[in-house]
Amino acid sequence: MTWLALGGFGAAALAGAPVFALLAALALWLFHGAGIEPTAVIIELARLSSLPSLIAVPLFTFAGYLLAESGAPRRLVALAEALFGWLPGGVAVAGLCACALFTAFTGASGVTIIALGGLIFPLLRRQGYPEAFSLGLITTTGSLGLMFPPSLPIILYALVGKISIDKLFAAAAVPGLLLLLALAVYAYVVARRENVKPIPFSWKALRAAAREAIWEIPLPLVVIGGIYGGLFTASEAAAVMAFYVMVAEVLIYKDVPWTKLPGVARESMILVGAILIVLGCALGLTSYMIDADVPGRIFAFLHEHVKSPWGFLAILNVFLLVVNMVEIFSAIVIVVPIIAPVATQYGIDPVHLGALFLLNLEIGYMTPPLGLNLFLSSRRFDKPLPALYRAVAPFWLLLVGALIVVTYWPGLSLWLPRLLEIP
Repeated sequence: MTWLALGGFGAAALAGAPVFALLAALALWLFHGAGIEPTAVIIELARLSSLPSLIAVPLFTFAGYLLAESGAPRRLVALAEALFGWLPGGVAVAGLCACALFTAFTGASGVTIIALGGLIFPLLRRQGYPEAFSLGLITTTGSLGLMFPPSLPIILYALVGKISIDKLFAAAAVPGLLLLLALAVYAYVVARRENVKPIPFSWKALRAAAREAIWEIPLPLVVIGGIYGGLFTASEAAAVMAFYVMVAEVLIYKDVPWTKLPGVARESMILVGAILIVLGCALGLTSYMIDADVPGRIFAFLHEHVKSPWGFLAILNVFLLVVNMVEIFSAIVIVVPIIAPVATQYGIDPVHLGALFLLNLEIGYMTPPLGLNLFLSSRRFDKPLPALYRAVAPFWLLLVGALIVVTYWPGLSLWLPRLLEIP
């Protein structure tokens, strides 16, 4: 009977059944088999709605959709080009910075690839960068901003992992900067090898770009500075950002007319609704797994075969890269409650584990064959997937190298939270 039920779930998944439906059905079946009232799943949905930090999810998502609908992508690229274009590899670095910032505020790599890809790809090609490098850069940087506040996956991980959002924002930032630095160095090497000519620096162009983006430049300072300056919490920062973006893009720039606001709100809340349904159903499933002591059993098995925390971290990284290729939100909700207790048994700091999970999430987006960014870039630029696999290969190796450094040097992710003395 068990194998028949599991086969039915597998067939439903292959047929394209929604993730939340599969999670809810599996949770209900497991609870029924254990003699527990199926209402436990509904209780988890109710518990989810009572989390005080949950309000940050719809507010940040709405602000991100507004930015994507506005002229912000074009203004950010122009500003980054004026700031960094004069450096060797500067146009590529400008693309890296613009994509990272945009993904951090929109919370989705797909929005970045679609909104900024059409601007950055032709710019890189005009400068003389090879097509494979240009494709690999955009595909990689589509998820680069997930390590920076106010990234939505950071908020979700903190909610599920029951750790401070502010602390996880700080913990993920330094590894994120390490990735940016590694990719900037690679861009410099490629620019020198291909003899790419930098754009002459112009104070006039910089002033014009800064003047055009004058209302968007303070956004990172307002949100991030406000959080770490103690002016407001992450949830309050979400309200500040949503209000600020709406004033800037609707009233000042007038990129998004009033008549379009209901449509933007509807599209953003469809995503939020999907996330919350997946979260609630997945929490019901993880409640069963915790009641059944699945983490304890996993630790007992691993402890018998893997004695060292280093060995556990290596296995964990491989596992997370595979898991995070597919459905990221359900991966966070299902996997985190299972692996967090096991990691604690190995003496791994929960905040360090969060930074590792998010870094694996970022790399999973571009990991062949199922990485979401690969499919998005294939559709956006009309390129076959094998060509994108080759294009992202050097970037993937760089990021995996950075992942190894972050994995075995916990101080990189724990330094900033300790410096800021975030409780």
